[in-house]
Amino acid sequence: MHEYVLVLIVAAVVTYIVTPLVRSFAVATGAFTAVRERDVHTTPIPRLGGVGIYLGFVAAALVARSLPYLGTLFSTKQILGVVAAGGVVCLVGAFDDIRELDWLTKLAGQMLAAGLMAYTGVQLLSLPIFGTTFLPTPLLVLLTVLVVIASTNAVNFIDGLDGLAAGVVGIAALAFFIYGYIVSRSFVPANVFSTATFISAALVGCCAGFLPHNFHPARLFMGDSGALTLGLLLSAATITLTGNVNPGSDVSANQVTAAFLPVIVPLAVMLLPLVDMALAVVRRTLKGQKPWQPDALHLHHRMLKFGHTHRRAVLILYLWAAIVALGSVSFVIWDGWWPLVVVLAAAVVGAGLTVLLPRWRASERL
Repeated sequence: MHEYVLVLIVAAVVTYIVTPLVRSFAVATGAFTAVRERDVHTTPIPRLGGVGIYLGFVAAALVARSLPYLGTLFSTKQILGVVAAGGVVCLVGAFDDIRELDWLTKLAGQMLAAGLMAYTGVQLLSLPIFGTTFLPTPLLVLLTVLVVIASTNAVNFIDGLDGLAAGVVGIAALAFFIYGYIVSRSFVPANVFSTATFISAALVGCCAGFLPHNFHPARLFMGDSGALTLGLLLSAATITLTGNVNPGSDVSANQVTAAFLPVIVPLAVMLLPLVDMALAVVRRTLKGQKPWQPDALHLHHRMLKFGHTHRRAVLILYLWAAIVALGSVSFVIWDGWWPLVVVLAAAVVGAGLTVLLPRWRASERL
């Protein structure tokens, strides 16, 4: 565990230190977006923060490579493939932050990064559905690309309030790290050092290091360079665990957990951004708009219209992300009904804060 702690700290410290330098570069290159009608801020704020996040992840990978246990992961090309793919989407996002690219170019960059990961071994090998379901390799590669595209765009959709995307992804990565660590202990032979847990630990550190610069009032936005990078890294962790576990021969723990939670947990961990993205696509399609055409009806916009302040809206969305993500992982840790009771109780508290807090604050001001 101490190697994971070291990786997390390195990612956090490097991200925190280099982000102000990235901000200076963003200002110098004019990486600003004019304030739009759907934006919640009133003054232009520089973007390009994803470069700092990516550099934090690269630093974590360089340190991990020299460690006795995590270093063994570099015997394959998986982590190097993730680093290279992260560089591709970060570069594409950085160009978009500075000059703005069309949606087709950004999609092409995401597909290129996904293909690069698949080429280096980061791809779904099977689906843990009804035991182990093996599909033709081209179809699994296509599913891998779709997972990457869905994850990167989900994070991009939810990046609308200061600190929201970084916090939600950090919570998701923490939940997935806990899940991956527990599941990997049940491998035969047991081995808690995996590509998925390394990526998750480094991702928690990157988000923790970036948040002090990005929490309201933000001094720097992560931009597309950050949203695409975070989404790709989270998808890489999901793919390397979900698509490489064989419940029939590799796992000796509870077979129901091994068979279904590799699918359920990634969906639960990313439920908030995935729901926001799905609602946006349906909403815009029904209105005759293009799915990628922006609007001001995301979940975070609705929280503000509901009466929450900027910070309070972000913190409550953090709470919902934690309830779903950590709640799903609790079913792996504990048996019986206790996890369900705790999750339901937390959901009641979350619903109460979401609905009643604006009314209470409004009545207090009267």
